[in-house]
Amino acid sequence: MLGIIGGLGPESTIEYYKEVMRAYRERVSDGSQPEFLINSVNMKVLIDAVTIGDYERMAYYLSGQVERLTNAGARFAIISANTPHLVFDEVKRRSRIPLISIVEAAAQETKKRGLHSVGLLGTRFTMQAKLFPDVFAREQIAIVIPNEAERDVVHDIYMNQLVKGIVLEESREKLIAIAQRMKCDDSIEGLILGGTELSLIIKSLDGTGLELLDTMKIQVAAAMDAMLL
Repeated sequence: MLGIIGGLGPESTIEYYKEVMRAYRERVSDGSQPEFLINSVNMKVLIDAVTIGDYERMAYYLSGQVERLTNAGARFAIISANTPHLVFDEVKRRSRIPLISIVEAAAQETKKRGLHSVGLLGTRFTMQAKLFPDVFAREQIAIVIPNEAERDVVHDIYMNQLVKGIVLEESREKLIAIAQRMKCDDSIEGLILGGTELSLIIKSLDGTGLELLDTMKIQVAAAMDAMLL
């Protein structure tokens, strides 16, 4: 049974639920519904910890939440956000059940599509960390992040709008403009939505010449592979 660490944030957890249902129905046509668990946790605990660089606290908190899913019957799990994957290896080490990495799944999908250079949007914590570059480098894929001023814009939209369920067209236009600037200046071939709330505001990249890599959908697809083994 799939277990999901949700609430990271609440808005994207709703999208995870919808995507699990959609992906399952796409693969299973007998009218059945998937059984899975969602443990909706306190996002503020993790934001406070990552803001001060207390990664041990992050790992401890997430490990405890994975253990709750394990005790409830989950046989594998996912963490429904990118930033908490800064401590994924430690949480995985402590877990009694397998965990599916959103970053590793995204790297595999990017490789599958034959892309060699992709842009990354997400929280400031995610964009500035070595997490994505290190994992993607194993597949010879370059990660490009926005410049400092653009990172401020993306982080502000993410934390002060999307996490609160606020989706504005003007903000979407700003994010698309950043992606297009990176395409022109940095020759990116695709754009990674490295924050699961970004799925709320960027539904497609039609007209930009860029491929869209939605980490939420990619991770759910990987979870479906495991669920339907």
